[in-house]
Amino acid sequence: MVVGRQRLWYHLGMKSRVFLQVDPASLHLPGSRMDGADPMKLQRQVAKHGTSTEGMPPLDVKRGTDGEFVIYDGVTRATRLAKYLPGTPITVEVTGELTRPVGGLPKVGDKL
Repeated sequence: MVVGRQRLWYHLGMKSRVFLQVDPASLHLPGSRMDGADPMKLQRQVAKHGTSTEGMPPLDVKRGTDGEFVIYDGVTRATRLAKYLPGTPITVEVTGELTRPVGGLPKVGDKL
């Protein structure tokens, strides 16, 4: 019976997943990728996927205290779509809240 209570606690304690549609150019780059996408990786993605979003997983982003989003996984995907499909919204998953603002970080659109 303890197992049953543990499962119940686990499910009650989980937050629901949050997915949003955003313009990839408006997303902030993480501190580790302030120069933007790796040019070689970007070229490989363009050669393989072109402008397609078919089967693309959502980008992993976190929300800063200023309400802005910073990319945690998907800088190259965001750059590819911002460059070749400007203004087209993409799906992101908000996976957490940060304890600091992120609006001072460069945006994907700044590095195109």
